[in-house]
Amino acid sequence: MAARRPVDDTTSHGPRGTGYGALLRTPRAWTFLLPALVARLPYAMLSLGIVLLVHDTTGSYGLAGAVAAAAAVSQALIGPQTGRLADRYGQAAVLVPAVVVHACAVAALIVLARAGAPEWTLFLAAAPAGASVPQVGAMVRARWVHRLGERPALMNTAFAFESVTDEFTFVIGPMLATGIATLVDPSAGLAAEATLTLLGGLAFAARRDTAPAPTGPAAPGDRRASALSSPGVRLLAGAFLGLGTVFGTLQVSITAFAEDAGSGGLSGLVYGLFATGSMVAGVLYGLVPWRSSARQRMVACYALLVLGCSTLWAMPNLVALTVAGLFCGLAIAPTLITGFTLVETLVSDGAKTEAFTWLTGSIGLGLALGSTAAGQLIDRSGPSLGFTVALAGSGLGLVALVTMRRLLLVPAPATRTVARGGAVREEAAPAARRG
Repeated sequence: MAARRPVDDTTSHGPRGTGYGALLRTPRAWTFLLPALVARLPYAMLSLGIVLLVHDTTGSYGLAGAVAAAAAVSQALIGPQTGRLADRYGQAAVLVPAVVVHACAVAALIVLARAGAPEWTLFLAAAPAGASVPQVGAMVRARWVHRLGERPALMNTAFAFESVTDEFTFVIGPMLATGIATLVDPSAGLAAEATLTLLGGLAFAARRDTAPAPTGPAAPGDRRASALSSPGVRLLAGAFLGLGTVFGTLQVSITAFAEDAGSGGLSGLVYGLFATGSMVAGVLYGLVPWRSSARQRMVACYALLVLGCSTLWAMPNLVALTVAGLFCGLAIAPTLITGFTLVETLVSDGAKTEAFTWLTGSIGLGLALGSTAAGQLIDRSGPSLGFTVALAGSGLGLVALVTMRRLLLVPAPATRTVARGGAVREEAAPAARRG
Protein backbone atom coordinates (compact mmCIF):
# COMPACT_ATOMS: atom_id res chain seq x y z
CA MET A 1 0.00 0.00 0.00
CA ALA A 2 1.35 3.39 -0.92
CA ALA A 3 2.17 5.83 1.85
CA ARG A 4 -0.42 8.45 2.68
CA ARG A 5 0.61 11.96 1.66
CA PRO A 6 -0.92 15.01 3.35
CA VAL A 7 -2.32 17.53 0.92
CA ASP A 8 -4.10 20.82 1.30
CA ASP A 9 -7.16 20.69 -0.92
CA THR A 10 -8.79 23.86 0.39
CA THR A 11 -7.62 26.05 -2.47
CA SER A 12 -10.42 24.95 -4.76
CA HIS A 13 -12.99 27.62 -5.34
CA GLY A 14 -15.06 26.00 -8.01
CA PRO A 15 -16.55 27.58 -11.09
CA ARG A 16 -16.84 31.30 -11.50
CA GLY A 17 -20.21 32.94 -11.13
CA THR A 18 -21.03 31.40 -7.77
CA GLY A 19 -21.77 33.88 -5.02
CA TYR A 20 -24.34 35.01 -2.50
CA GLY A 21 -27.11 35.18 -5.10
CA ALA A 22 -26.56 31.59 -6.17
CA LEU A 23 -26.35 30.50 -2.54
CA LEU A 24 -29.62 32.14 -1.54
CA ARG A 25 -31.39 30.60 -4.54
CA THR A 26 -30.75 27.18 -3.03
CA PRO A 27 -34.19 25.50 -2.78
CA ARG A 28 -35.87 26.01 0.61
CA ALA A 29 -32.90 27.90 2.04
CA TRP A 30 -35.02 30.77 3.32
CA THR A 31 -37.33 28.41 5.18
CA PHE A 32 -34.59 27.72 7.71
CA LEU A 33 -32.55 30.94 7.42
CA LEU A 34 -35.26 33.28 8.69
CA PRO A 35 -36.18 31.38 11.88
CA ALA A 36 -32.49 30.71 12.45
CA LEU A 37 -31.82 34.45 12.42
CA VAL A 38 -34.40 35.00 15.14
CA ALA A 39 -32.95 32.17 17.22
CA ARG A 40 -29.34 33.37 16.77
CA LEU A 41 -29.94 37.03 17.57
CA PRO A 42 -30.10 36.38 21.35
CA TYR A 43 -26.70 34.64 21.26
CA ALA A 44 -24.99 38.03 21.40
CA MET A 45 -27.41 39.29 24.06
CA LEU A 46 -26.92 36.68 26.77
CA SER A 47 -23.45 37.49 28.12
CA LEU A 48 -23.87 41.26 27.84
CA GLY A 49 -27.36 41.01 29.34
CA ILE A 50 -25.97 39.08 32.31
CA VAL A 51 -23.19 41.66 32.78
CA LEU A 52 -25.68 44.55 32.73
CA LEU A 53 -28.12 42.85 35.11
CA VAL A 54 -25.58 41.62 37.66
CA HIS A 55 -23.64 44.88 37.69
CA ASP A 56 -26.90 46.79 38.15
CA THR A 57 -27.89 44.66 41.14
CA THR A 58 -24.45 44.21 42.77
CA GLY A 59 -22.25 47.06 41.52
CA SER A 60 -19.37 44.69 40.69
CA TYR A 61 -17.94 44.15 37.23
CA GLY A 62 -15.86 41.28 38.59
CA LEU A 63 -18.94 39.38 39.74
CA ALA A 64 -20.84 40.30 36.59
CA GLY A 65 -18.04 38.96 34.41
CA ALA A 66 -17.77 35.80 36.50
CA VAL A 67 -21.50 35.03 36.27
CA ALA A 68 -21.41 35.61 32.51
CA ALA A 69 -18.37 33.33 32.42
CA ALA A 70 -20.28 30.58 34.22
CA ALA A 71 -22.89 30.66 31.47
CA ALA A 72 -20.23 30.68 28.76
CA VAL A 73 -18.24 27.81 30.31
CA SER A 74 -21.31 25.61 30.62
CA GLN A 75 -22.19 26.41 27.02
CA ALA A 76 -18.67 25.53 25.88
CA LEU A 77 -18.74 22.20 27.73
CA ILE A 78 -22.28 21.10 26.92
CA GLY A 79 -22.66 22.62 23.44
CA PRO A 80 -20.48 20.05 21.62
CA GLN A 81 -22.37 17.24 23.33
CA THR A 82 -25.68 18.63 22.09
CA GLY A 83 -24.10 18.92 18.64
CA ARG A 84 -23.18 15.25 18.76
CA LEU A 85 -26.71 14.36 19.87
CA ALA A 86 -28.10 16.43 16.98
CA ASP A 87 -25.94 14.44 14.54
CA ARG A 88 -27.30 11.18 15.95
CA TYR A 89 -30.94 11.92 16.77
CA GLY A 90 -31.79 14.97 14.66
CA GLN A 91 -31.74 18.69 15.29
CA ALA A 92 -35.36 19.06 16.38
CA ALA A 93 -35.00 16.38 19.06
CA VAL A 94 -32.27 18.47 20.70
CA LEU A 95 -33.55 21.98 20.01
CA VAL A 96 -37.04 21.79 21.47
CA PRO A 97 -36.10 20.76 25.03
CA ALA A 98 -33.04 23.03 24.95
CA VAL A 99 -34.94 26.26 24.28
CA VAL A 100 -37.54 25.45 26.94
CA VAL A 101 -34.85 24.83 29.56
CA HIS A 102 -33.06 28.02 28.48
CA ALA A 103 -36.13 30.20 28.93
CA CYS A 104 -36.75 28.78 32.40
CA ALA A 105 -33.11 29.20 33.50
CA VAL A 106 -32.92 32.82 32.32
CA ALA A 107 -36.18 33.59 34.14
CA ALA A 108 -34.70 32.09 37.33
CA LEU A 109 -31.56 34.20 36.96
CA ILE A 110 -33.60 37.39 36.62
CA VAL A 111 -35.68 36.59 39.70
CA LEU A 112 -32.63 35.72 41.82
CA ALA A 113 -30.70 38.83 40.80
CA ARG A 114 -33.63 41.15 41.45
CA ALA A 115 -34.38 39.51 44.80
CA GLY A 116 -30.83 40.09 46.03
CA ALA A 117 -30.25 36.36 46.45
CA PRO A 118 -26.80 35.11 47.53
CA GLU A 119 -24.16 35.43 44.87
CA TRP A 120 -23.67 31.67 44.52
CA THR A 121 -27.28 31.25 43.43
CA LEU A 122 -26.61 33.45 40.39
CA PHE A 123 -24.04 30.93 39.22
CA LEU A 124 -26.50 28.08 39.72
CA ALA A 125 -28.96 29.78 37.37
CA ALA A 126 -26.36 30.99 34.86
CA ALA A 127 -24.89 27.52 34.32
CA PRO A 128 -28.06 25.88 32.90
CA ALA A 129 -28.86 29.09 31.00
CA GLY A 130 -25.55 28.74 29.15
CA ALA A 131 -25.70 24.97 28.80
CA SER A 132 -29.09 25.18 27.10
CA VAL A 133 -28.17 27.85 24.54
CA PRO A 134 -29.31 26.30 21.23
CA GLN A 135 -26.42 25.67 18.85
CA VAL A 136 -28.33 27.10 15.90
CA GLY A 137 -25.27 28.49 14.11
CA ALA A 138 -23.64 25.05 13.96
CA MET A 139 -26.91 23.47 12.90
CA VAL A 140 -27.40 25.96 10.06
CA ARG A 141 -23.88 25.25 8.81
CA ALA A 142 -24.63 21.53 8.91
CA ARG A 143 -27.77 22.19 6.86
CA TRP A 144 -25.72 24.06 4.27
CA VAL A 145 -23.33 21.12 4.00
CA HIS A 146 -26.32 18.85 3.54
CA ARG A 147 -28.01 21.09 0.98
CA LEU A 148 -24.85 21.84 -1.02
CA GLY A 149 -23.69 18.26 -1.42
CA GLU A 150 -23.64 18.60 -5.22
CA ARG A 151 -22.36 22.20 -5.23
CA PRO A 152 -19.11 22.21 -3.21
CA ALA A 153 -17.96 25.45 -4.86
CA LEU A 154 -20.59 27.28 -2.83
CA MET A 155 -19.38 25.94 0.51
CA ASN A 156 -16.94 28.79 1.21
CA THR A 157 -19.65 31.27 0.24
CA ALA A 158 -22.07 29.58 2.64
CA PHE A 159 -19.61 29.81 5.51
CA ALA A 160 -18.94 33.45 4.64
CA PHE A 161 -22.67 34.14 4.67
CA GLU A 162 -23.04 32.43 8.04
CA SER A 163 -20.17 34.38 9.58
CA VAL A 164 -21.68 37.61 8.27
CA THR A 165 -24.98 36.55 9.84
CA ASP A 166 -23.18 35.88 13.12
CA GLU A 167 -21.63 39.33 13.00
CA PHE A 168 -24.98 40.89 12.15
CA THR A 169 -26.36 39.41 15.36
CA PHE A 170 -23.35 40.84 17.22
CA VAL A 171 -24.19 44.25 15.78
CA ILE A 172 -27.88 44.16 16.65
CA GLY A 173 -27.76 41.98 19.78
CA PRO A 174 -25.60 44.21 22.01
CA MET A 175 -27.40 47.34 20.84
CA LEU A 176 -30.75 45.70 21.55
CA ALA A 177 -29.68 44.39 24.95
CA THR A 178 -28.17 47.72 25.98
CA GLY A 179 -31.07 49.73 24.62
CA ILE A 180 -33.69 47.69 26.45
CA ALA A 181 -31.60 47.68 29.63
CA THR A 182 -31.17 51.45 29.49
CA LEU A 183 -34.69 52.44 28.43
CA VAL A 184 -36.64 49.80 30.35
CA ASP A 185 -34.66 47.71 32.83
CA PRO A 186 -31.62 45.36 32.74
CA SER A 187 -33.88 42.41 33.50
CA ALA A 188 -36.01 43.26 30.44
CA GLY A 189 -32.96 42.79 28.20
CA LEU A 190 -32.50 39.22 29.42
CA ALA A 191 -36.23 38.55 29.20
CA ALA A 192 -36.15 39.60 25.52
CA GLU A 193 -33.19 37.26 24.97
CA ALA A 194 -35.08 34.28 26.40
CA THR A 195 -38.23 35.06 24.42
CA LEU A 196 -36.40 35.32 21.09
CA THR A 197 -34.47 32.12 21.80
CA LEU A 198 -37.66 30.20 22.58
CA LEU A 199 -39.69 31.43 19.60
CA GLY A 200 -36.87 31.30 17.05
CA GLY A 201 -35.64 27.93 18.24
CA LEU A 202 -39.06 26.30 18.00
CA ALA A 203 -39.65 27.75 14.52
CA PHE A 204 -36.25 26.54 13.32
CA ALA A 205 -36.80 23.07 14.76
CA ALA A 206 -40.10 22.83 12.87
CA ARG A 207 -38.26 22.93 9.50
CA ARG A 208 -37.17 19.30 9.62
CA ASP A 209 -37.31 18.94 5.84
CA THR A 210 -34.05 20.87 5.38
CA ALA A 211 -32.10 19.20 8.19
CA PRO A 212 -29.54 16.45 7.59
CA ALA A 213 -30.78 12.96 8.35
CA PRO A 214 -29.73 11.71 11.80
CA THR A 215 -27.15 8.95 11.83
CA GLY A 216 -29.05 7.14 14.59
CA PRO A 217 -27.81 5.85 17.95
CA ALA A 218 -24.59 3.94 18.06
CA ALA A 219 -24.96 0.19 17.86
CA PRO A 220 -23.54 -1.95 20.68
CA GLY A 221 -19.78 -2.01 20.35
CA ASP A 222 -19.80 0.86 17.83
CA ARG A 223 -17.37 3.51 19.06
CA ARG A 224 -17.83 6.47 16.79
CA ALA A 225 -14.94 8.83 16.97
CA SER A 226 -15.64 12.29 18.29
CA ALA A 227 -14.84 15.20 16.00
CA LEU A 228 -12.33 16.24 18.64
CA SER A 229 -10.25 13.15 17.86
CA SER A 230 -8.91 15.03 14.82
CA PRO A 231 -5.70 16.95 15.70
CA GLY A 232 -6.69 19.67 13.26
CA VAL A 233 -10.05 20.16 14.98
CA ARG A 234 -8.27 20.42 18.33
CA LEU A 235 -5.91 23.06 16.95
CA LEU A 236 -8.77 25.10 15.50
CA ALA A 237 -10.67 24.79 18.78
CA GLY A 238 -7.63 26.21 20.58
CA ALA A 239 -7.36 29.06 18.09
CA PHE A 240 -11.06 29.84 18.50
CA LEU A 241 -10.53 29.83 22.27
CA GLY A 242 -8.17 32.77 21.78
CA LEU A 243 -10.72 34.40 19.50
CA GLY A 244 -13.33 34.05 22.22
CA THR A 245 -11.17 35.92 24.71
CA VAL A 246 -11.40 38.91 22.36
CA PHE A 247 -15.21 38.81 22.47
CA GLY A 248 -15.32 38.39 26.26
CA THR A 249 -12.74 41.07 26.92
CA LEU A 250 -14.41 43.62 24.68
CA GLN A 251 -17.90 43.05 26.08
CA VAL A 252 -16.78 43.79 29.64
CA SER A 253 -14.06 46.33 28.88
CA ILE A 254 -16.08 48.45 26.45
CA THR A 255 -18.95 48.57 28.94
CA ALA A 256 -16.59 49.66 31.74
CA PHE A 257 -14.74 52.14 29.50
CA ALA A 258 -18.01 53.79 28.44
CA GLU A 259 -19.25 53.93 32.04
CA ASP A 260 -15.97 55.48 33.16
CA ALA A 261 -16.32 58.09 30.40
CA GLY A 262 -19.86 58.93 31.56
CA SER A 263 -21.47 57.43 28.43
CA GLY A 264 -22.60 54.01 29.59
CA GLY A 265 -25.54 53.98 27.20
CA LEU A 266 -23.14 54.02 24.24
CA SER A 267 -21.39 50.76 25.09
CA GLY A 268 -23.73 48.70 22.92
CA LEU A 269 -23.18 51.07 19.99
CA VAL A 270 -19.39 50.86 20.34
CA TYR A 271 -19.47 47.07 20.47
CA GLY A 272 -21.91 47.06 17.57
CA LEU A 273 -19.46 49.07 15.44
CA PHE A 274 -16.75 46.55 16.27
CA ALA A 275 -19.06 43.83 14.95
CA THR A 276 -19.94 46.01 11.94
CA GLY A 277 -16.29 46.04 10.90
CA SER A 278 -16.28 42.27 11.08
CA MET A 279 -19.51 41.99 9.12
CA VAL A 280 -18.27 44.20 6.28
CA ALA A 281 -15.02 42.25 6.08
CA GLY A 282 -16.95 38.99 6.00
CA VAL A 283 -19.11 40.13 3.08
CA LEU A 284 -16.06 41.13 1.05
CA TYR A 285 -14.17 37.98 2.02
CA GLY A 286 -16.94 35.80 0.65
CA LEU A 287 -16.78 37.55 -2.73
CA VAL A 288 -13.09 36.89 -3.35
CA PRO A 289 -12.08 33.77 -5.37
CA TRP A 290 -9.13 32.92 -3.12
CA ARG A 291 -6.13 31.17 -4.65
CA SER A 292 -4.18 30.79 -1.42
CA SER A 293 -5.00 27.81 0.78
CA ALA A 294 -7.40 28.14 3.70
CA ARG A 295 -4.55 27.11 6.00
CA GLN A 296 -2.44 30.07 4.85
CA ARG A 297 -5.39 32.43 5.11
CA MET A 298 -6.12 31.27 8.64
CA VAL A 299 -2.66 32.25 9.87
CA ALA A 300 -2.75 35.59 8.02
CA CYS A 301 -6.21 36.58 9.29
CA TYR A 302 -5.34 35.61 12.84
CA ALA A 303 -2.16 37.69 12.70
CA LEU A 304 -4.23 40.71 11.65
CA LEU A 305 -6.52 40.08 14.61
CA VAL A 306 -3.58 40.15 17.03
CA LEU A 307 -2.38 43.38 15.43
CA GLY A 308 -5.79 44.98 15.94
CA CYS A 309 -5.97 43.88 19.58
CA SER A 310 -2.54 45.38 20.29
CA THR A 311 -3.90 48.95 20.05
CA LEU A 312 -7.06 48.79 22.17
CA TRP A 313 -5.51 49.26 25.59
CA ALA A 314 -3.82 52.54 24.57
CA MET A 315 -6.94 54.40 23.37
CA PRO A 316 -7.36 57.72 25.24
CA ASN A 317 -11.12 58.22 24.79
CA LEU A 318 -14.33 56.59 23.61
CA VAL A 319 -14.10 57.97 20.06
CA ALA A 320 -10.58 56.60 19.57
CA LEU A 321 -11.64 53.26 21.06
CA THR A 322 -14.57 53.08 18.64
CA VAL A 323 -12.28 53.61 15.65
CA ALA A 324 -9.71 51.11 16.93
CA GLY A 325 -12.45 48.55 17.65
CA LEU A 326 -13.86 48.99 14.15
CA PHE A 327 -10.49 48.17 12.57
CA CYS A 328 -9.90 45.30 15.00
CA GLY A 329 -13.23 43.83 13.95
CA LEU A 330 -12.12 43.64 10.31
CA ALA A 331 -10.14 40.48 11.09
CA ILE A 332 -12.88 38.65 13.01
CA ALA A 333 -15.20 37.36 10.27
CA PRO A 334 -12.40 36.28 7.88
CA THR A 335 -10.89 34.27 10.72
CA LEU A 336 -14.22 32.65 11.53
CA ILE A 337 -15.01 31.86 7.89
CA THR A 338 -11.64 30.26 7.28
CA GLY A 339 -11.81 28.22 10.47
CA PHE A 340 -15.23 26.78 9.63
CA THR A 341 -14.09 26.10 6.07
CA LEU A 342 -11.12 24.14 7.36
CA VAL A 343 -12.96 22.13 10.01
CA GLU A 344 -15.55 20.93 7.47
CA THR A 345 -12.76 19.16 5.56
CA LEU A 346 -11.34 17.45 8.65
CA VAL A 347 -14.32 15.36 9.81
CA SER A 348 -16.80 12.89 8.33
CA ASP A 349 -20.40 13.76 7.51
CA GLY A 350 -21.79 12.23 10.70
CA ALA A 351 -19.71 14.53 12.91
CA LYS A 352 -20.00 17.92 11.23
CA THR A 353 -22.51 19.50 13.60
CA GLU A 354 -20.38 18.38 16.52
CA ALA A 355 -17.23 19.80 14.88
CA PHE A 356 -18.87 23.17 14.23
CA THR A 357 -20.12 23.19 17.82
CA TRP A 358 -16.64 22.56 19.19
CA LEU A 359 -15.53 25.76 17.48
CA THR A 360 -18.47 27.81 18.73
CA GLY A 361 -18.07 26.22 22.16
CA SER A 362 -14.41 27.19 22.22
CA ILE A 363 -15.41 30.76 21.46
CA GLY A 364 -17.80 30.59 24.40
CA LEU A 365 -15.11 29.24 26.72
CA GLY A 366 -12.70 31.92 25.56
CA LEU A 367 -15.43 34.50 26.14
CA ALA A 368 -15.75 33.21 29.70
CA LEU A 369 -12.02 33.42 30.34
CA GLY A 370 -11.77 36.83 28.73
CA SER A 371 -14.72 38.37 30.56
CA THR A 372 -13.56 36.97 33.92
CA ALA A 373 -9.95 38.10 33.59
CA ALA A 374 -10.89 41.49 32.15
CA GLY A 375 -13.47 42.05 34.89
CA GLN A 376 -10.89 41.38 37.60
CA LEU A 377 -8.34 43.70 35.98
CA ILE A 378 -10.94 46.44 35.55
CA ASP A 379 -11.98 46.28 39.20
CA ARG A 380 -8.33 46.58 40.25
CA SER A 381 -6.70 48.82 37.65
CA GLY A 382 -9.35 50.46 35.46
CA PRO A 383 -10.97 49.68 32.09
CA SER A 384 -7.97 50.29 29.81
CA LEU A 385 -5.94 47.45 31.30
CA GLY A 386 -8.81 45.05 30.69
CA PHE A 387 -8.14 45.19 26.94
CA THR A 388 -4.74 43.53 27.42
CA VAL A 389 -6.55 40.23 28.00
CA ALA A 390 -7.67 40.25 24.35
CA LEU A 391 -4.07 40.74 23.21
CA ALA A 392 -2.79 37.91 25.43
CA GLY A 393 -5.49 35.44 24.37
CA SER A 394 -5.24 36.12 20.65
CA GLY A 395 -1.43 36.14 20.82
CA LEU A 396 -1.37 32.65 22.30
CA GLY A 397 -3.78 31.47 19.61
CA LEU A 398 -1.50 32.81 16.90
CA VAL A 399 1.52 31.05 18.38
CA ALA A 400 -0.40 27.75 18.35
CA LEU A 401 -1.48 28.21 14.72
CA VAL A 402 1.98 29.10 13.48
CA THR A 403 3.79 26.28 15.26
CA MET A 404 1.23 23.53 14.55
CA ARG A 405 -0.33 24.61 11.26
CA ARG A 406 0.64 21.32 9.59
CA LEU A 407 -2.16 19.67 11.56
CA LEU A 408 -4.62 21.52 9.31
CA LEU A 409 -3.54 19.58 6.23
CA VAL A 410 -6.21 17.20 4.95
CA PRO A 411 -4.82 13.64 4.50
CA ALA A 412 -4.98 12.34 0.95
CA PRO A 413 -7.06 9.18 0.44
CA ALA A 414 -5.04 6.03 0.96
CA THR A 415 -4.38 3.85 -2.10
CA ARG A 416 -5.15 0.17 -2.36
CA THR A 417 -3.92 -2.63 -4.58
CA VAL A 418 -6.57 -3.86 -7.03
CA ALA A 419 -6.38 -6.84 -9.39
CA ARG A 420 -8.45 -6.59 -12.56
CA GLY A 421 -8.20 -8.76 -15.66
CA GLY A 422 -4.92 -10.23 -14.51
CA ALA A 423 -3.37 -6.80 -14.02
CA VAL A 424 -2.42 -5.38 -10.64
CA ARG A 425 -2.54 -1.61 -10.07
CA GLU A 426 -2.89 1.04 -7.39
CA GLU A 427 -6.22 2.87 -7.01
CA ALA A 428 -7.34 5.54 -4.58
CA ALA A 429 -9.39 4.12 -1.75
CA PRO A 430 -12.92 5.53 -1.45
CA ALA A 431 -12.79 8.82 0.43
CA ALA A 432 -15.43 9.95 2.87
CA ARG A 433 -18.10 12.04 1.20
CA ARG A 434 -17.51 15.72 1.91
CA GLY A 435 -21.11 16.77 2.09
